[in-house]
Amino acid sequence: METQNLLAGPPPTHLPDTPEAREALESGAAASDVAARFPAFSAAWATLADEYFAQGHAVTSYAFARTGYHRGLDQLRRAGWKGHGPIPWDHEPNRGFLRCLHALARAALAIGEKDEAERCSQFLKESSPAAAAELNGT
Repeated sequence: METQNLLAGPPPTHLPDTPEAREALESGAAASDVAARFPAFSAAWATLADEYFAQGHAVTSYAFARTGYHRGLDQLRRAGWKGHGPIPWDHEPNRGFLRCLHALARAALAIGEKDEAERCSQFLKESSPAAAAELNGT
């Protein structure tokens, strides 16, 4: 009889790759064009959030990050995620969602949504300590 470790947490969630969208973004296509063509591709929304935040447009960055975050949550659920558990940074297709989560925390803080910023930062740390360290430069 095989035994199961009942104390172990949920397994890591690995989002599927979207090669056409990823390659378009990597080849220099405008993130807005990639997001329009592949609206479920969180990396395009994360790129838009980063671009607009860097230009001083925190509200627009917030909107882009929130869109990518919600599209990513939809994909995570379809991949079996139950609302908690690891979302590894080292799995490239997960990075768009994790970047959106980071961008959402950053933009929320910039517009005075301190509670949301803290929740998103904590969610990022719990989901992927490596992503939190990489994206926060620590």
